[in-house]
Amino acid sequence: MLRAQRAVPAWLAHPFRWQRLPVPWAAVARGALCAGPLLGAGIATGHPAPGVLAALGSMLAGVNDRPGTRRTGVVHIGLPALASALGMLVGASLRAVDAGWWVVPALFVVGFVSGAGSVAGPVRSNAGMQMLATTVLGAGMPLPGAPWAKALTLLAGCLWLLLLRLVLRPPRPAGGALSGERAAVATVFDALADALGAAGGPGAEPARRRLSAALDRADEALRLRLLTDRLLRRPAGPDELLLAERFAAATALCEASVALLWEARPLPARVAESPRRFATALRTGRPPGRLSAPETSTPGRGAFDQALLDAAVAFARSEPLTRTRPRAGRPEPARRGHELLGPAGRDYGLRVALCIAASAAVALLLRADHWYWLPATATFLVKPDLGPLFSRTVNRFAGTVAGVLVFAGAGLLLTGEWWPALVAGAGGALLPFATRHFALQTVAITLMVLSFVYVSGAREAAAERIVDTSIACGIVLVVGHLPRLADPRRRVGQRVTAALRATERFLRHVLAARPGTDPAERLALRRAAYRALGEARAAAETAAAELLAARDRNPDWPAVVTAAERIVDAATACAVRLDHGARRPGAEEAERLCRALSAMADALEDPGRRPGTALPDVELRADPDCATLTDVAAELERIRGHAGAG
Repeated sequence: MLRAQRAVPAWLAHPFRWQRLPVPWAAVARGALCAGPLLGAGIATGHPAPGVLAALGSMLAGVNDRPGTRRTGVVHIGLPALASALGMLVGASLRAVDAGWWVVPALFVVGFVSGAGSVAGPVRSNAGMQMLATTVLGAGMPLPGAPWAKALTLLAGCLWLLLLRLVLRPPRPAGGALSGERAAVATVFDALADALGAAGGPGAEPARRRLSAALDRADEALRLRLLTDRLLRRPAGPDELLLAERFAAATALCEASVALLWEARPLPARVAESPRRFATALRTGRPPGRLSAPETSTPGRGAFDQALLDAAVAFARSEPLTRTRPRAGRPEPARRGHELLGPAGRDYGLRVALCIAASAAVALLLRADHWYWLPATATFLVKPDLGPLFSRTVNRFAGTVAGVLVFAGAGLLLTGEWWPALVAGAGGALLPFATRHFALQTVAITLMVLSFVYVSGAREAAAERIVDTSIACGIVLVVGHLPRLADPRRRVGQRVTAALRATERFLRHVLAARPGTDPAERLALRRAAYRALGEARAAAETAAAELLAARDRNPDWPAVVTAAERIVDAATACAVRLDHGARRPGAEEAERLCRALSAMADALEDPGRRPGTALPDVELRADPDCATLTDVAAELERIRGHAGAG
């Protein structure tokens, strides 16, 4: 049975993957109070068009209603909301001037901008997708009103959900206004405890990746808090400064823990229990209690115990050490504008633009009066950063069919003019839970959109929706798998190259640093490397599950990313050992390894070159005093082998 499961191709198994996530009950309540009530208000007042637009805005905002602090919610919901309003303004303007077939090139341009934005991060990618969707809907849906009025009504629906998010939240833990940020930092300690508990076992590396993701979320929450304070010209309060110091202590403790994980030895349960006590202290406001006894059997354990003591001191203080928030030295982020105009940005843009333009052209030929469903379906399928194309297409079709059948059944069982609002409310409540699987999310969105369409007066047979979805899926599969637009060397190679360069910067800093170097810079470089590696792994896993005929000629991207992650871990362990008196590696050998890693990044940056033929040889060292060089060299050889497979 196990062999049969392993024999199933990744592209065929991916559509059946189901994420196990906790039920976000607060988000479920918000979803139930958004689209349905807004649509019902439009029906009750005799103005269904504004109700449809406001409900549509709340639905799009609900897609972005994910767990996080209030400030992260404002960014994750607010930015796509503004983009959605802009898209509605553009689409409604096209309809107002009766653009006719000129809507096809217009959607091509908007689709290119939306697709190119996929390389700029998940929030801006979602904003681009929703801008494209509302452009299509604004140009196609026959709703009365001026373009600016439609855009403002849609934005009002988004803001309604955002207001509910600020009001309807789970009960606050100890921490008052900082409860969200405290919870994010507490999650770091929990993830650290899980990683320490998995040390020396097969789950060590996945646990370390979850720890890195928790650090990213906490860092984002605290940075947004700082940005808000600056915009409001408000000085940071004592509680905020104290939380920042405790997060800094958590970051230092995580770095020391990576050295323990790199030693690959099982740890006593009491070691993993200590970070868990810090997490409980953050959530309850009580002292962490007794921690594990110090031990100096290895440099990694000694560094961990010292960081644990520093964290205990930070938790024992009731007042911050300074009145200014500690700022970690952060390297300059990559220029997103350069990425938008790079090969991956252009390919992403062309892929989305061609799919949307082709879908719109086919839809206008089939039924010029209600053509928007087909390109709108393609919009939610073709985005290359949201998952494997074949998997999303299969789940989109299955979810649409299920949603149409449920909506048709509701129409048979329910009577009166209010039943679409009830169905929309049920879809809104299902939407936060449906993030576990794309097919289930499609069911929720289909129920809501069909309710909007029904109230707006378009009551065609549901079979048309299934036909349009089938055609859109076919167009996306054909265009999305064109050789140039589907080449992982161009799409994934960009992320892997950026991750290797971030890894090289961190490795060079560790090997070249001298006593007295600012540790904040090292922490910032390590966080930047882990963040880039996380983005590269997500892109690599998506590419590995794509339906590609030439898959065997592509590098083993996940293996390359894993080797780079181990280089960062090895460099972190080296930094900890150097801090505790270990001999510094030779400058010549260190520079040789850094140059080799840089050469690998250069080779992968050019999709037309075979990386294996351009990389220098790396000789392993057996000197135990230079174990880090040996470890790094071994991982470089792995990268060479896996990247040279292409």
